Amino acid sequence: MKKGSLIFMFLSMTLALFAFDKGDEEIVKYEKYGSFHNVGTGNYRYFIKDIEGLKEAVGQGIFPDFDGIKTDSDYIEAEIGGKMEGYLWDFIDKKRDYLVNFYKWATTPGEPLGVKLFYVGYALEKAGMVKQAIKSYHAILIHHPKSVSYTYWHTPIYLGKISIDRIHLLTRKYPEMGIKLVDARIKIENGFDNDVVNDKYTFINPGKLIKVKPSEVRNTPVDLSKLKVIETRGGENVSLKKYDNGHWQLYVKKKPFFVRGVGYSPNQVGKSPDYGTLQVHKDWQLIDLNSNNKNDVFFESYVDKNKNNSRDKNEPRVGDARLLKDMGVNTLRLYHHCYNKKLFRELYKKYGFYIILGDYLGAYTIGSGADWHMGTDYSNPEHRKNMIASVKKMVKEFKNEPYVLMWALGNEINYGYVNNAKDEPEIFYEFVNEVSRIIHKMDPTRPVVLCNGETHNIDIFAKNSPETDIFGINSYRGYLGFGDSLWSAVKETAGKPVLVVEYGCCAYAANMDLEKAEQAQMEYHRGNWDDIWYNRGGNGYGNCLGGVVFEWTDEWWKAGTGTDPSIHDTQPQFGLPFIDGWSYEEWLGICSQGDGSDSPYLRQPRKVYYYYKKAWNQD
Repeated sequence: MKKGSLIFMFLSMTLALFAFDKGDEEIVKYEKYGSFHNVGTGNYRYFIKDIEGLKEAVGQGIFPDFDGIKTDSDYIEAEIGGKMEGYLWDFIDKKRDYLVNFYKWATTPGEPLGVKLFYVGYALEKAGMVKQAIKSYHAILIHHPKSVSYTYWHTPIYLGKISIDRIHLLTRKYPEMGIKLVDARIKIENGFDNDVVNDKYTFINPGKLIKVKPSEVRNTPVDLSKLKVIETRGGENVSLKKYDNGHWQLYVKKKPFFVRGVGYSPNQVGKSPDYGTLQVHKDWQLIDLNSNNKNDVFFESYVDKNKNNSRDKNEPRVGDARLLKDMGVNTLRLYHHCYNKKLFRELYKKYGFYIILGDYLGAYTIGSGADWHMGTDYSNPEHRKNMIASVKKMVKEFKNEPYVLMWALGNEINYGYVNNAKDEPEIFYEFVNEVSRIIHKMDPTRPVVLCNGETHNIDIFAKNSPETDIFGINSYRGYLGFGDSLWSAVKETAGKPVLVVEYGCCAYAANMDLEKAEQAQMEYHRGNWDDIWYNRGGNGYGNCLGGVVFEWTDEWWKAGTGTDPSIHDTQPQFGLPFIDGWSYEEWLGICSQGDGSDSPYLRQPRKVYYYYKKAWNQD
């Protein structure tokens, strides 16, 4: 029996354990209980005609049958036992009794119905009741497709679009269900900024859930070699080709290349840029503590097999280069310039590693000459001059190096952290376009990628940055992957290929042992990579060029100014859809540094390392 079949059998057994009424219909026939109006327009509505019949079809806890769940014996037991007492928003991932979370969200008063349905669906999904979760997500599309929730930073989450994502991702994850969502689509004009007031829904189709053979859930791959090339970017070293079906393929030396990348900056425990003891993007390239003319991290790290935080006789110094190569890595992302040309020539020659070579383009005021408290101003002539000079210096020095895969600009600059890109996005993206044009003139043989934060302002990017070849995205959307709302946004709005230049998950969660947290981290990466691979050229949306995992090792200084960089901090920094709903910035590594006593040499590869070692060496 296949692994997927075993998983689905487990989920089916789990479903049977929960006694509440799951409804009479696995796929609800909504046309029996109401009528659809204005499908395919912004004025779409569904009107219920037989509410009692619909309640029986959907089951308890899903609209319109929220009240019925209160008669369930498990609900009554949870209520009497006080399990549902507490702050509503803790009943997502902080509290991990997902059946209780389901009861809490299904019965909470005052929340918008679409928001209730979404977190009911999420609780059901995490409880293993996937079919019921899909019912809840589809109910959002039927009844409340314009529902909006908000992130930790109070940026909007369009729950209709996200529900489409989750249904597609879940049905692909469990093809044994034989369920597929077809024709569902929501289009929102002005939907890539933070202002919901200016949103205009131009197209809503809730789609239909249909029964199919398990083999029909996923798309059939397309042979791109049989299609016509309609656009080419880049040049003789690295090129991008767009085919007449809208798919993209990256080529290196005229051979297909899919980025299996890692964000690499293995900083030494105890040092921090906040205290002037660490140059984050430079020190690791030059580090040679024992003065033997070998880079300490690439060539002298070792695997602490028994996790005793010291190197034993059976633990040779293999080096990160060997570990990365064995993992299947072909690309490293350097965020801001390269400081050791000799090192990367050696890594390219011996291990075949390419680098995505970046310039921060004024992010965190690096390269702009701006005062930190004022921030980079993309309309300031002096700041622009400084940033252009920084980029020119990088390209001039490295354009003839064979290991450079592409040029990368920025890192989440659009979020507006110590800069004005958030307030004046047109000016920022016009500057990105100017810099891209300069790079193309200096080096017409490679593409340029912008490293954007999410799809935020992609419409403005599309209008103002035609010279930029690739839309790069830092994205952390959860354990299932990224979803259609990412791939379709880039394809339909920008028409460019997309490279996921950052994704990952921390290996820590409150009130969870490290073994289970490692497993959860691995499952998160599995879902993300599956979605990246599914949408490669020739499959899915066909516009993904690969992904860059963030990051190789834990960085112990990341908790922020005022914290001790010699302590592996477990304080949550901000909300993200990680294991318990929070980000622990010092725990994102594919490898742990143990207790830090033998940094920068010691490596304790986590479960996610071995997942990639298998996945990246067989794709």
